[in-house]
Amino acid sequence: MAHRNISEKDWGLIVEKVPICSVDLIILDSDEEKFVLGYRNSEVAGESWFVPGGRVRKNEGLREAAKRVSKEETGLDVDIVEKLGSYQHFYDESDVGAESGKHYIANAFIVSPREGEELEKDEQHRELKWFSDRPDDTHKYTKRYLEDADLP
Repeated sequence: MAHRNISEKDWGLIVEKVPICSVDLIILDSDEEKFVLGYRNSEVAGESWFVPGGRVRKNEGLREAAKRVSKEETGLDVDIVEKLGSYQHFYDESDVGAESGKHYIANAFIVSPREGEELEKDEQHRELKWFSDRPDDTHKYTKRYLEDADLP
């Protein structure tokens, strides 16, 4: 599988040699009582609930990436509420077999879906749903986001 105009060979080299710039999204409902988590199909951050997120493309601003990733992964058009901060994520596993695992520089945003938007799961999630409390098997990086956003 190519990674948006990056060959498998080049993607493997990127994962092996450099951190990946990404956005992660804390999607809050209009009452700020529920948030979206996804159960991923991938080895990286799999087997746990994680916020929607994805890599930033070349020449794409962080806010633009956050809106695009939300639409692609959840079907939701969103408005940016605030940038929560920048985080580093280190994973032992990798989707390309990189011996050094994966390293992300994740830029977390709190976002709000526009009125009338419906949640739609993409192919990288086994499940995608709204929560009012975080489940026990929430990934450690997502737990930190929720804590920093003062969410349960």
